Amino acid sequence: MNKKTITEGTIKIVDCLLGNNIRYYGFINLYGCEIGDETKIGTFVEIQKGVKIGKRCKISSHSFICEGVKIGDEVFIGHNVTFINDNYPRSTNKDGSLQGDSDWRLLETNVGKRASIGSSVTILGNIRIGEGAIIGAGSVVTKDVPPWTVVAGNPAKILRKLEKNEI
Repeated sequence: MNKKTITEGTIKIVDCLLGNNIRYYGFINLYGCEIGDETKIGTFVEIQKGVKIGKRCKISSHSFICEGVKIGDEVFIGHNVTFINDNYPRSTNKDGSLQGDSDWRLLETNVGKRASIGSSVTILGNIRIGEGAIIGAGSVVTKDVPPWTVVAGNPAKILRKLEKNEI
């Protein structure tokens, strides 16, 4: 991987490790992240520092992938997916001073290989999404999703198990 900084028009890529044959479109903001080979990143996507995205992933438009997220190979992220890394966010401390990096605890999220996350899904912090899992559009994921499982709803609930050869 090559570390790159690119700023051209509506594309801002700062200090990122980029694999080969990555495709990306306008109005993106990537900084301090790592993107694997042959991954496609849609328009209006932000990927924050420390995020690691595997090979051959598809990140659809209007998605937000925050610090602390690790995404395996061949993962599909639908439109307008939001990851959250702080389940109790505050702008200020008790004394009214603005919070900084040391005033909160980063909650990590891991997405397993070949998982699919539908459009407009919200994923709370400190979640594990298993290999081959499918999350239905509009779901709110509040707890871990087992491998090869379909979940949907608010909060997301297990609908059925998948066989590994189904998808």
